[in-house]
Amino acid sequence: MDSSNANEAIFEFFPFLRIHQDGQVERLLGTDVVPSSVDTQTNVSSKDIVIDPETGLSARIYLPEITNPSQKLPLLIYFHGGGFCIESAFSPTYHNYLNLMVSKANIVVMSVNYRLAPEFPLPIGFNDSWAAIHWVARHSSTESWLRDYVDFDRVFLGGDSAGGNIAHNMAIRAGDNEHEQKLPDSMNILGVVLFHPYFWGEKRIGSEDVASPQITTKLMTDMWIFATSKNTGIDDPHINPFVATAPSLSQLGCRRVLVFIAEKDVLRDRGQLYYEILKKSGWRGNVEIMEIEGEDHVFHIFNPTSNAFFASSRE
Repeated sequence: MDSSNANEAIFEFFPFLRIHQDGQVERLLGTDVVPSSVDTQTNVSSKDIVIDPETGLSARIYLPEITNPSQKLPLLIYFHGGGFCIESAFSPTYHNYLNLMVSKANIVVMSVNYRLAPEFPLPIGFNDSWAAIHWVARHSSTESWLRDYVDFDRVFLGGDSAGGNIAHNMAIRAGDNEHEQKLPDSMNILGVVLFHPYFWGEKRIGSEDVASPQITTKLMTDMWIFATSKNTGIDDPHINPFVATAPSLSQLGCRRVLVFIAEKDVLRDRGQLYYEILKKSGWRGNVEIMEIEGEDHVFHIFNPTSNAFFASSRE
């Protein structure tokens, strides 16, 4: 290969990344990282743990300021967004957001640093996320922050955008009694929180043909195709939970679901449809939906002090 062309970009997936002739993946967003710490503004502590040394799968655990050591707290296992190809559990964006969430909600959070496409195409990110949930179950009595502070009858899954998609797919796996890697009986997933979840499909619904100021319908399609190891199409059940080949939403392995949507988000109508279909599915649980007016996709991640988001969360 001509060395002068080794760094030539042969593919650009704007605004996320480009791939060069020599195979190098250059991420354009979400590459900054910050260390775990004690946050001086919220008094939230964080530390990093290794889940699988062979693959590099890891996570960051957040602990609120402890005022009552005998009180056990809910645990949220969180999956970050970024189209399955950018961002991390260690980025300043998610670190700042989760510090604030932990302090306001008084919960423990484990933010999963699953591997990213295109180097690690889906379903690797799904399998990493499932492995992280299993890690929590196996280490509930050995990892000190989990053992000492977590109420394992109140474990939740959550995520934004692509992370919301992951949370849904993990809840489906959790409800599959025939899954080859069943969760142990000691792991009780009480609920799932989906922040502007990334669901899509071949057939447009609602206002999806209207371009969003930040995210277009073409990008939603291209993102999924780019992230997968095989082009299974945009009606793959992992991205379109409403197709006939998808597992019934009645299979969700939890008892509570909360869906957040935003008025200006191109994904809004899919989130609304998820809520409506889940209510009618025969699932034996409680589902709620909250819409934030005047806001766009994952606005709260980039503006975690948003009064609109936290006001709605308290209602």
